[in-house]
Amino acid sequence: MTDPLRVLILDDDFRVGELHRAIIDEQPGFIALEPVRSIAEAREAIRTAHPDLLLADVFLPDGDGIALVQDASVDAVLISAADDAPTVRRALRSGALGYLLKPFERRALTGLLDRYSRYRNILAGDRPVRQDDTDRALAILHGSGEPVSVSRSATEQLVLAALGDGEASAAEVGERVGISRATAQRHLASLAARTVVEVRLRYGATGRPEHRYAART
Repeated sequence: MTDPLRVLILDDDFRVGELHRAIIDEQPGFIALEPVRSIAEAREAIRTAHPDLLLADVFLPDGDGIALVQDASVDAVLISAADDAPTVRRALRSGALGYLLKPFERRALTGLLDRYSRYRNILAGDRPVRQDDTDRALAILHGSGEPVSVSRSATEQLVLAALGDGEASAAEVGERVGISRATAQRHLASLAARTVVEVRLRYGATGRPEHRYAART
């Protein structure tokens, strides 16, 4: 089983930090670390807890969240009410993977987390990557031009497209789409319950039969 991705939240408003923490903890495949409220606390948490993703405000009591992102060796997204173009450009120059403007709808954050998980899945491990792997990972991360509030139905459409005219296992679908096997399985099960796809069993010489999925015509 793949370990959940660990997210560190940096926001000087504890209510905002706890709100984001609750959203992250409800997202499959993610776990929120204890939120921090200052640059100093964030640096210590990065050093000791090794988060996979940092969600950082821009203006903190003891410094600049963008400068922290530039210095820290961790994937990061800036979340701020600062809506001026120079701040956004500076955030992206720092190496941030994205920028969310406050206030935002819940689905904006869940959509971003979903895409980040798929991005990480494509670029997992130490294996060499091809150019199309890189292109696909970046397209997924940035939503291929779609807003960060991409809905679950969009992921289901990708799952259906991955099935095509043939059949595939959840693991194969996950590999094609760039999502985890568990996420692909969840979407396939939902589609099967609505009779959008059908489930077929493939029996091998030993062990349990493999579940195969095919789109209904």
